[in-house]
Amino acid sequence: MSGRRAIYPRQTTAPNPSLSTGEQVLQLLSNPFQASLQTNAFWVSLGTSLGISVALALLFCFMRPRNTIVYAPKLKNADTDHALPPLQKGLFSWIKPVHTANEPYLVEKIGMDAVIFLRFTRMLRNIFTVVGFLGLVIMIPVNVGLGNKAVSRGSSTFSVMTPLYIFGSGLWAQVVMAWLTDLVIIYFLWHNYRRVHKLRRAHLESPEYQRSLHARTLLIRDLPPKCRNNEGLTRITDEVNPTGAAPKTTIGRNVKILPELIEEHEEVVRDLESVLAKYMKHPDRLPARRPMMKAPRKYKGPTTNGKVDSIDYLTDRIRELETKINHIRELVDTRDPMPYGFASWDEIQDAHTVAYMARSKRPQGAKIQLAPRPHELIWDNLKLSRGSRRSKRFMNAVWITVLTIVWMPINAGIAVFLSNLSNLGLVWKGFRDQLEAHHTGWAIVQGIASPAITSLVYLVLPIIFRRLQVRAGDVTKTERERHVLRNLYSFFTFNNLIVFSMFSAIWQYVTIVVQYNREGNDTWTSLREGRFFLVITTSLCQISPFWVTWLLQRNLGAAADLAQLWHLTTVWFARTFLAPTPRQNIEWTAPPAFDYASYYNYFLFYSTVALCYSTLQPIVLVVTALYFTIDAVCKKYLLMYVFVTKTESGGMFWVTIVNRMIFATILSNVIIGVVVKARGGWDLVAALVPLLFVMLGFKIYCMKTFDLELKYYARGGMHDQERLPADGKPRKAEKMSARFGHPALFKPLITPMVHEKARHVLTEVYRGRLSSEGGQSTAFSDIAMQPMNHTGKVVQDVPFEIVPEAQQDYQFYKNRSDFREQGGDTPSRTQTPIPFAGTEGYSSPGSSRAQTPVLFTGKEDYNSPESSRAGSPPPRLLQQHHGIHRKPIDPSHVPSRIRSAALTASIGGDLGMQQPYIDLNDDRTNLLQGVGDLRTPNGEFMSLEEWRTRDGSDAGTFRDHSGGATPAEETVSGYDYFRARR
Repeated sequence: MSGRRAIYPRQTTAPNPSLSTGEQVLQLLSNPFQASLQTNAFWVSLGTSLGISVALALLFCFMRPRNTIVYAPKLKNADTDHALPPLQKGLFSWIKPVHTANEPYLVEKIGMDAVIFLRFTRMLRNIFTVVGFLGLVIMIPVNVGLGNKAVSRGSSTFSVMTPLYIFGSGLWAQVVMAWLTDLVIIYFLWHNYRRVHKLRRAHLESPEYQRSLHARTLLIRDLPPKCRNNEGLTRITDEVNPTGAAPKTTIGRNVKILPELIEEHEEVVRDLESVLAKYMKHPDRLPARRPMMKAPRKYKGPTTNGKVDSIDYLTDRIRELETKINHIRELVDTRDPMPYGFASWDEIQDAHTVAYMARSKRPQGAKIQLAPRPHELIWDNLKLSRGSRRSKRFMNAVWITVLTIVWMPINAGIAVFLSNLSNLGLVWKGFRDQLEAHHTGWAIVQGIASPAITSLVYLVLPIIFRRLQVRAGDVTKTERERHVLRNLYSFFTFNNLIVFSMFSAIWQYVTIVVQYNREGNDTWTSLREGRFFLVITTSLCQISPFWVTWLLQRNLGAAADLAQLWHLTTVWFARTFLAPTPRQNIEWTAPPAFDYASYYNYFLFYSTVALCYSTLQPIVLVVTALYFTIDAVCKKYLLMYVFVTKTESGGMFWVTIVNRMIFATILSNVIIGVVVKARGGWDLVAALVPLLFVMLGFKIYCMKTFDLELKYYARGGMHDQERLPADGKPRKAEKMSARFGHPALFKPLITPMVHEKARHVLTEVYRGRLSSEGGQSTAFSDIAMQPMNHTGKVVQDVPFEIVPEAQQDYQFYKNRSDFREQGGDTPSRTQTPIPFAGTEGYSSPGSSRAQTPVLFTGKEDYNSPESSRAGSPPPRLLQQHHGIHRKPIDPSHVPSRIRSAALTASIGGDLGMQQPYIDLNDDRTNLLQGVGDLRTPNGEFMSLEEWRTRDGSDAGTFRDHSGGATPAEETVSGYDYFRARR
């Protein structure tokens, strides 16, 4: 008998010849040590997951009242109309506001995307609660009661709960469970589809959407050369326009390399800020040597051992980039049109009717679609031709395929060995001895390490797929995120589920064939007797405990999200041991963006795993229901008080996630079909076939009933009385080119920020760049810097924004263009913030003058009471330009061919600021007229509320070419808005 044990290393006794072939295969695959390992691994995973999750939840409850910057950043950044319920200081006082917040309330406060995500989470919780109950009352009793006791003797509890030992009539329970599961999923999808349809229609009819310009604007791409003008856009829309209403049109402009230059400028400014923060970390004890850096390859100036002074080089580079940007902005005009443009109607129903009529047409080869908000566009991809996009999509598919192939052997190793350490013991005798000697310790490794490694590997995948989608030609960020979700889900399902499970099954099959060969059978007989499909289902049953432990660890992930461990730890480490810049400190206090693509993918993948293993391991349904029950509460708090939606899609993720849920259900039916065929007859498979058509029919029903209503506000046939705007007032003229222009034309260039504690050493840091004679200023950024005169007073301003310690908080900067993107698309930002010309960065609604950041001038404190009484505004407020945004520059650095006397004209006063060249006859620079004074009669600057509600003045309006006034509330992201800022 001992010799027979050597032949069958996975069993304790030889197969019984009286058993059938399938039962002999099961006996060959039985392994008491493996059963013990799986059971111990489950309990270890359960204990660590629940224990650490409870600890993290208690840590959150304890830390939340003491650190609102991390645990409730949205509370202090929301405006009055969209403020969230306040939180008390008690440990569990956060639960009541989260529990009582209903859906209509949340739509107004946190937006449609967040509400749809929460509804999806609750739907999954309800689905798996019901299906988990069915698994407990149907599948587990059937599997335990009807299993073959002779074969299952000595098996683990997990194995007994599976259909591993069931043959014949007992398999009808699998078919019944499949039908019940599909019906439950169809009901909840239908119920939530109707609710989402209702929410979406309410969103389309909301005042915010009705007032927005993008809601009545169409994006037109792939324009032929002859139609690349405003008249050509009108001719194209006329071919699919049944309304008779004429649109306003604007063609895209070629901005050349402006986006790349602006991006590089921002990077260089951040580098300079970082160098200065490290060098002046202790202003009273400056290092003896100035910071040095390796000279760039294209640098032609003097070096010291191949290095240059970091501060001097970065300062020169900033000046050089600003000169180039100003020069290129001077040259941009409409004489170089791009193959895309925008058409806007006065009424939303006209625009949506045209978009609906053009959804499957290409008039003159052009593609017409609803326009997103301007900041949602990926501008570089708008100019791509159809052929270029097609080739880019093909290369994107190639790269995803390469990534999948590269990951397959790694995934195979995890599937075969790490998820079941006993498999590794079969090929490694020394490791097998260790397993037998320390089975408890290795059970801990199997229960924690394998799921953890599988999860960590996929943290970087969303970043990779997001970059691939941008390269593939996606034109909007919402479209990119939906494609990232699609690719992530496909990758996860194929690699982490199908390939993972198949590799484990193939390994098991090879093991059986080897055992039969050792008995003296020929290869064909061994392959035939191995019963491939039976081994597949057996392997799926045996690998199911891995997915149980993996899903248990997802509870740990939900608690870690709630506790914000990563953000809390990284920020603490950086502020304690590093030298963060003021800009970094401000950005850390901004609400983080919620990664919808990643979280949707995780939830869909968890659901797919649970559905595919619903009859193979019914306990997985209970674990999944537990996870979604916990995470429904956690994510609701996080979306209410912590996370923001960076790009609001208005709930357009819904159709994508429903399609994946239907696919997951069909895949689970296929797996159940394989299981019943391997152990039963074709009659069982025939009973499952109608489910495939039922799910496909449900998809078609939803598509025809709901999908068009979700996307289009109107599809024609609107009545005359419905053609007025939502507020009943006629719309005022709007400048299309000012609202849908490339941001590179008007985006202000950022100014380096320096901590206030280093104010007194700035002149020492720049001692090598100051002139001893007070004639010509050394200018870069917004402010010029001059040496002190004989009286000791600074003649000119320092080229930095001085930020006090108390004001390194996002709430002081949330309305500034260089920080606004951090705040995301909250309901109050659906059209981006209301413009406040000239006051960018100095105050937020409701903030006092004593709290406003200042630019260091070296002369006086503009926040001082004396300065306020004198009516002296901060220096940046005195400088208002009328044209495409250009930063003031030192004329000595401007190429002689574009130098003009007007470039050095002073705007008056003793600040010595320089006004950029402005040609008032140039149509491109005459887009802003009649901006009223922003000061009150006593000389003080008005607050935002005073400016918005001021009567009898132009302060709240901008004017377009034709002189028509555009309400400030509507002019929120165009050229006019940003031109007035500096």
